[in-house]
Amino acid sequence: MSTPAVHEVSSKSFNVGWVREQFPSLQLQVNGQQAAFLDGPAGTQVPRQVMDAVQKYFLEANANTYGAFLTSRRTNEIISEARAAMSDLFNCSPDEVVFGQNMTTITLGIARAIGRELKPGDEILLTILDHDANFSPWKALEEKGVVIRTVDIRESDCTLDLEDLRSKLNEKTKLVAVGYASNAVGTINPVAEITKLAHAMGAMVFIDAVHYAPHGSIDVRALDCDFLICSPYKFFGPHMGTLYGKKEHLERFRPYKVRPATDVVPECWETGTQVQELIAGIHAAVEYIAELGRRCDPSAKDRRAALLASYRSTVAYERSLLTHLIKGLLAIPGLQLFGITDPARFHERCSTVSFRLAKGTPTDTAAFLGERGIFTWDGNFYALNLTERLGVEESGGVLRVGLVHYNTIDEVNRLLTALHEYCTT
Repeated sequence: MSTPAVHEVSSKSFNVGWVREQFPSLQLQVNGQQAAFLDGPAGTQVPRQVMDAVQKYFLEANANTYGAFLTSRRTNEIISEARAAMSDLFNCSPDEVVFGQNMTTITLGIARAIGRELKPGDEILLTILDHDANFSPWKALEEKGVVIRTVDIRESDCTLDLEDLRSKLNEKTKLVAVGYASNAVGTINPVAEITKLAHAMGAMVFIDAVHYAPHGSIDVRALDCDFLICSPYKFFGPHMGTLYGKKEHLERFRPYKVRPATDVVPECWETGTQVQELIAGIHAAVEYIAELGRRCDPSAKDRRAALLASYRSTVAYERSLLTHLIKGLLAIPGLQLFGITDPARFHERCSTVSFRLAKGTPTDTAAFLGERGIFTWDGNFYALNLTERLGVEESGGVLRVGLVHYNTIDEVNRLLTALHEYCTT
């Protein structure tokens, strides 16, 4: 597996009480009940440290970059520090970190730049399991005559069909775009193995780690991927996107940009003025994860070690919640759960679960839960190919429950109780 963190044992010092104290929004009340934020896959809540960092930027550093005065110099430092923080999260060099509006916008820009060098007949391999932001930007290159091939899934457990992937890789394949984890059904893909297969054919690999980043540590050096992208607002930060790109690729490909913009990597890939206050928030989000790691393992010597310690603890904690959730869901008559359900294989999935009930639509269920302060998502979550493949798109998609490390066993029990109530009333 490419996800060693999921095999680690949680530190006994993980303290969900301390974690929840960091997130002021968790105190929200709905109809007299405390909100249960089970909507993390669409965006997690943020700790107070992130809010403070954004406010501090406006108070002390609000200016554009590379000016000959104090607040501009401070902005330069803030961006540099955030790059260093993300480089520790990715395990790469700071000059391989790119900031952007969001994952979709960055991916569209990278796809367009790579497309400049592709010719008719070149092939790109995509997957049915992916979010459409790692599908449509590449499929758009069909306009240049690029051939798009798509890897199917095993419907029984919603995992990628690796034999299908191997059969479609060939000497014409120039890039494989694949998700680290499915935002719809939680499947963790064997991205290290896929990267080796792609590189053996001379193809680059673009990994969408948006959904994986809150649930496991990332090591782009170990993966040897060419690009990896994620969204800080999915791992307790503000609404932006971040990209890792091998420096050789960031220097080789030419971004679309305005003439006065720098040609220096990585800034040349950052179109226009960045949302600098949110970049300060990204740094704070990484520091929050690291602080949790230091509390779980005081021996962590640096930020990278602290991040790894944090994920060791949170993966094990989320696994315990997931085990309880899936056991409870499978006891509900008429419930159809999509994805891996065998606890012995939970290292192949993260704590995101999608299902349908025999009664009503996913929207009906989400509304029922929402009135009781339980926040879930319904629909396709932009994993359109998957919901079409599963035959549920026309009937409202699925209901999705996403657990992260600020959730609790009590919230899972509230959800299960409410679902039983919904099914029996």
